[in-house]
Order: sequence, then structure tokens, then C-alpha cells
Amino acid sequence: MIFADIIIDISSEKLDRSFQYRVPEELEKEIKVGMVVSIPFGNGNQLRKGYVTGLTREPKVDPARLKNICGISSAEETTESRLIALAAWMRENYGSTMIQALKTVLPIQEKMKAKEKRYLCLKISREEAEKLLEELEKTRFKARTRLLRKLLKEPRLDVSYASKELGATTSVVKKMTEQGIISIEYEELLRNSLDTEKLRLEEELPLTPEQETAVREILREWEKETPRPVLIEGVTGSGKTQVYMKLIETVLDQGQQAIILIPEIALTYQTVRRFYARFGEKVSVINSRQSQGERYDQFKRARRGEVQVMVGPRSALFTPFANLGLIVIDEEHESSYKSENSPRYHARETAVERARLEHARVVLGSATPSLEAYHKAMEGTYGLVKLQSRYQDRPMPQVSVVDLREELKAGNRSVLSRKLKEAMKDRLEKREQIILFLNRRGYAGFVSCRSCGQVMKCPHCDVSLSEHNNGRLLCHYCGYETVKPQACPVCGSPYIGGFKAGTQQIEKVVKEAFPGVRTLRMDFDTTRTKGSYEKILSAFASHEADVLIGTQMIVKGHDFPDVTLVGIVAADLSLNAEDYRCSERTFQLLCQAVGRGGRGNKPGEAVIQTYHPDHYSIQAAAVQDYEAFYQEEMSYRMLLDYPPASHMMAVLGSCPEEELLVQAMHYLELYIHRVYKEKDLHVIGPAYASVGKVKDIYRQVIYLKHEKQETLVRIKDQLEKYIEINSGFRKLYIQFDFS
Repeated sequence: MIFADIIIDISSEKLDRSFQYRVPEELEKEIKVGMVVSIPFGNGNQLRKGYVTGLTREPKVDPARLKNICGISSAEETTESRLIALAAWMRENYGSTMIQALKTVLPIQEKMKAKEKRYLCLKISREEAEKLLEELEKTRFKARTRLLRKLLKEPRLDVSYASKELGATTSVVKKMTEQGIISIEYEELLRNSLDTEKLRLEEELPLTPEQETAVREILREWEKETPRPVLIEGVTGSGKTQVYMKLIETVLDQGQQAIILIPEIALTYQTVRRFYARFGEKVSVINSRQSQGERYDQFKRARRGEVQVMVGPRSALFTPFANLGLIVIDEEHESSYKSENSPRYHARETAVERARLEHARVVLGSATPSLEAYHKAMEGTYGLVKLQSRYQDRPMPQVSVVDLREELKAGNRSVLSRKLKEAMKDRLEKREQIILFLNRRGYAGFVSCRSCGQVMKCPHCDVSLSEHNNGRLLCHYCGYETVKPQACPVCGSPYIGGFKAGTQQIEKVVKEAFPGVRTLRMDFDTTRTKGSYEKILSAFASHEADVLIGTQMIVKGHDFPDVTLVGIVAADLSLNAEDYRCSERTFQLLCQAVGRGGRGNKPGEAVIQTYHPDHYSIQAAAVQDYEAFYQEEMSYRMLLDYPPASHMMAVLGSCPEEELLVQAMHYLELYIHRVYKEKDLHVIGPAYASVGKVKDIYRQVIYLKHEKQETLVRIKDQLEKYIEINSGFRKLYIQFDFS
């Protein structure tokens, strides 16, 4: 006997629980996760619509107490049913509750008050109205008289206009409505944060022969019975976006819709501008800086078919398009495509599964593909298309690598090397633009004692505090703030200070070195408010500044034709991260940064400042050689069994009681060895996470490595059951994270 877990009528019920039903024998072969079924619900056994979220042979209660499913309501799949099937896949492959997965894929179900406009309409005939007006003019009801006179001229009036200009108060409107003279009509207004007045339609740029070849190769792949996802490896400035737009045009011509995923809110401004220029009102956008109402309304517009192209970060993947034809993931290598909340899904793999359910296609694009995506392309799981030259054969920037150790030996203690300073002076004299990139934020990094080495740390989190220019120390994890001490709290030494390598410090150095220079700074601190990204990028594009200084968000996907110099101030800061991907991310970041220069008609130059000039990631980035980097990095991944050479799962535990957490994670490790005894499983830990305590919550992790993803998923399933039946885990929060 099969039992089905069912969510009742998701359009009106809270997503807080499912109900179990028996599946009649005659439906066992037909029923699938995501299907719409008819079920008896409540004491009156009223028939309701429900969605199947899971199937099992194990009942949660006595089978005699369970009701039967009455039937399958529709043999046709719906948008909601496919999204529910996707949620079930995410729940199984990433580890979470079904409710968490449903809330992730069904954001349109959030209860939001509709924004409405109200109108007053004449309900009686014109003859009756004219007769009534004659009678009212003889009375003292001036407001009613004015309103009726206006309605005879305009049979539909805005309520706010009637109130302000005609004195039609609420009581006047209520009385005339009760008398059947007028009626109130409501018009729903969908919020839209896209300022289309600033966007204009532009002429379509012709494709280069290389781009045309790429489009043809992808369209040939689409002709196959089961088309593979296609990875476009295109150097920075090769015109991947133009290829995307040609593919989207093909999909729209077939009456289908497209989703464009971008990794950063900062990219929204230029990306939307390009797509709106091509597709006009068919385009909409979502991002985390929008209000809940704006996001809600964009999904509603998509569901109604009012837009055909949705642009946004990973959450846009769940846009409820009825006939989805294409999902594009731009800059697919970006870490922001991985969710940090349960389910800890990756947009790339989830997009591939949604495309399978929707019979849609997936296109990935990057100048520096993730090792996971490129490895799948090498294996033949993905198709691979290459764009090896820039649009209109523009040359790549000339790259210089500066050894900062030599700068110190020469007596230069500035954050700007002599080479970078000379290049900046030259560009400023020519009135060309400059980008300075630093992978840091704030005025300074950690604050430490020069005598004993003590670092000022947050009392709630195992991280150093950052110094800001207001003389205060701030924790970027929990927000803890304190005054910078004048002496070391451990040894009393007055020699205490910060590592001056923040964006504000660079801005200060630039202004001192080049008096009168116009600068803009774009980092976490300057982009907190809604619209701040667009404001800064628009100002720089309009030449309101000579130098743009910022963190990672300024080197990803932006196209400024007059930027001819890119300075990477501290290239290898990310090499010291506690992450096996640190070399990959350093290479990707440097390639993206270098690629911001020389995108117009003028040649570009990049200066990479580093303490590790011989590191393979920096060497490969300097010459934009992805293949050389891939081969070198994969050799290390294979040696150490790291993805994509192997699969990895992290079991993340957190608890306010440290002793309980340590004991619980130890029991989980023992249980892992009990349920899987083969020697091909590599278990590391438990150990404290890289940040062992955040907001007074302790965190530990166990890593598991195996050549097969399916094996790790099976172990995850066993651990979930073990955690569920053991009450000792109720004070802990356990998450699973797959790599």
C-alpha cells in the first residue's frame, strides 16, 4: 500500500504542514509527486484540491485512520505542481524539511496586500442622474451635487480626486452608494521597481561570426530529444550577453518564457538595461532590495503571462512561468548561486532539474567556469561552446604583475605600487577612467597589538573586529560594536592599530596622491540603501568620477567603455581563505577584474599587485589561461579528493550549548560509521567551523567525501531518521550541505 503526503490547496493555506492519505490501488501506477489530487478534508469530508509532496510505504499513523484520495484532479501538469516536484527533489538532494523546500520554490504564496486604485462610477441612468441633480441643486448637499455633476461629465472618477477636489468625504460616498446612485470599482495596481523611463530601446547589435557559430551549435543541441545544458566559455568582453539574447529571442518566438540569473544585485542595472533595450516591456526584474510587495507583484505578473523574461538572482529561478523555455545562468561560477539557508541548494544543479521537469533548456556562461561545470563539459554531461575573442576583435588588456615584496625593499610603503601610480597618472591626464579593486571592505581590517600580537575579537563570534573611520570597531557577523581601545587590553602597550587596507583607506590615498581627482566608492557600506547600486554605476558611466574604488561587486559583468586601467590592489588576499576553493576564486576574481579594462575602442591595461607573484592562479590569470589553471587545480583536487574529483557533504550542527553540540556531533560521527562500513568513505571531523561561534551559537561540522553523490544522499537520509527519533537533537539545528 502506498501513502501520499499532501499539501492542501496551497493558494489559500499556510505552508506549515502536510496531511497523509491512502492511495487507492487503481491510482498507484499513475500517482506522482507534484500531481493535483482531489481529497476529502475536515470533519465534513468536503472535497478539496491538494498537491502530492511525497510518496511512501510507511504510514505516519494507523492506516485505518487515514482517508483515501478520491482521484487525480487533472492529468495535466500545472506550474505549481512542477514547482512542488522540484521542491521534493531539493528536499531529497540537499536535505531540509519539505516545508522549507516549498517556501523556497513558492515565494508567490506569501500573503501580500494588493495595491489597489478605487474609482467612483455612476450606477443609475443618465436621465435619472440629471433629474436627481436638479433636486440636489435645491438642497444644501453641495458635495453630493458637485460629485454627481462631475460624474455626468466623467462616469468614472478616481476616489482620491473626488475627495480632494470635490469634497466627497467617506460619509458622502457611503450614503450615495447605499442609495444605489454610485458604485465603487477596484483596479489592482502591480508594483514595479523597474524605472522604464530611464531605459530606452536600442538597435540590435549584429552578431560576430564567432557568436553566430556559438548560437548555431546551441540550437543544434536543442534539436536533440534530451538536450544537454550548454556551457559557454567566453573570454571577458566576448559578447556572451548577445548570444543569450539571440537564444531568448528564439524561445520567445516559440511562445515560451526565459529566466536570466545574475549573481549580484550590482549587475541588475546594466543587465536589465541591455535586456530592456532588446525586449522592452516583456522584461521584469526581481532582487533582494525590492520591497516584498514589489517582488510579490513581479511573480504575479509572470504567472499571468504579462512578462516573458525575468532577470534576477538565484530566487528568480522559481519564477512561476507557465511555459518556461530557457534558463540562462550568467557568471555561473559565482558563489552567490549557492544558498546559505536550508535547503542549501545550488542554482546551477537546481536549474538543470527544473529544466528537466519543464522540458526547458539551460545555458551557462562564464569567462572562468566553475571547475564543477567545466568538469561536466569535459565528461560530456554538458555541451561546451567557446568564444575565444573579444567583440569586434578588441585586444585583451596588457597585464603587469607587481611583486609587493620588492616594493617594500625599495622603500615604497604605499598601497599603490610605483607601476600603478604611473599608470594612473597617465590615464588621468588622458581623461580616461580607472577601476581600483580590493577584496576588502571598511576602513581597515583587523586591529592588533604590535607588541604582543593580540587581535581585537568579537566577544560573541570567533572573528576579528574591523576598524571603521568613526573610531569604532565592528563585527560584520553579528553587528557588535565597541570603541577602539587606546591600549592593548592584554599587555597594556599603546602600539595598537589596524591593518589599513580598506576601500576608504585606498580612496584617501588616491585623493592625496592625485589632488582634485573625482572618486566613487562601491562596497558593502555604500550600497546599503535601495537604488544605491544604480546611482553609483550610473554616475560612473556618466563620467561623474575618474576612479571607481570597490570590492568584488565592481569587477563582475560591468561594461564601461572608457575604463582603460584596472588596478588590483591586493590580489592574493583571498588566497588565505579557509576554503579549498580559494585558488579557484582568486583566479576567477582576477580574470574578471582584468577583463573590465579596454572594453571600448581604447586599449586596456591591468596591474596586479601581489605578495605571491609565482602562484599558479595569479600566473594563469595574468595571461587569461583558463585551461592551464584548470589542469593545475584539478590535479590538487584529485590528490585531496575534493570536488569535482569527488563529492562532498558537510553535516553542520549548531547549538547554544557547547557541550551538548560536541556530544551530539560525536554521536553523528559514530552513526555514520555504523550505517556505512565501506572504506571508500572519507570522514573528517567533527571539528569547529571556520567561525566557531556566531551570536553566541556554537557551530561544528563533519565532512564526508565519496566518489558517488547517491551514497552521500543515502547517508543523509539515514542521519535524518536518526536525528528525528532521538530527542537529544531537539535543541540542535542540523543542516546538510553538498558540494
